[in-house]
Amino acid sequence: MLVGALVYGIRYTIPEYACTLLVAGGISTFALSKTSSKTISKLAHPNTPLGYGLCFLNLAFDGFTNATQDSITARYPKTSAWDIMLGMNLWGTIYHTAFMFGWAGAGGYEAVKFCNQHPKAAWDIFLYCLCSAVGQNFIFLTISRFGSLTNTTITTTHKFVSIVVSSLLSGNPLSRKQWGSVIMVFSGLSYQIYLKWRKLRRKQKKRKPM
Repeated sequence: MLVGALVYGIRYTIPEYACTLLVAGGISTFALSKTSSKTISKLAHPNTPLGYGLCFLNLAFDGFTNATQDSITARYPKTSAWDIMLGMNLWGTIYHTAFMFGWAGAGGYEAVKFCNQHPKAAWDIFLYCLCSAVGQNFIFLTISRFGSLTNTTITTTHKFVSIVVSSLLSGNPLSRKQWGSVIMVFSGLSYQIYLKWRKLRRKQKKRKPM
């Protein structure tokens, strides 16, 4: 949202900003809250600055990518979800091929050698890529039909719920602040669902004949 507003001038409503702040604030508070010693003891080499730095880069690049996809969809209405998907994967393949096989000591050669030595691992990688390709269809369809903000909300919620469920199943207790963060996130999501429902009802009322 921030990248879209600053770079591409996309305008969002105040309720949309409020929902995003609740979700982002809840996730940030959850991440910054003190983790239990039981969880920390499971980490071999905990490096908090590196972790937050990588998360920031991930969010920055992800935000720029989503905002760019919104911009492409707005400028070229005939662009389908699969057009964007093809472009993303084509350029991604070119960049990764150059990075993995661009010089003699590149890691791609070791990866191919490993797969030749372990065919079962190669099959698992193939299945992973296949599932990823199928999943991308839903991601790009969501972006083309509902916008990147909705897609980001879905993916962020999925990651957050996965973390919470994983913590509970593995026996890692959540602190009060972290439970408060969970409430913040789901409050923001619930409010967003309500706003979309209200917007849909208004459209339906306008379509009804007088």
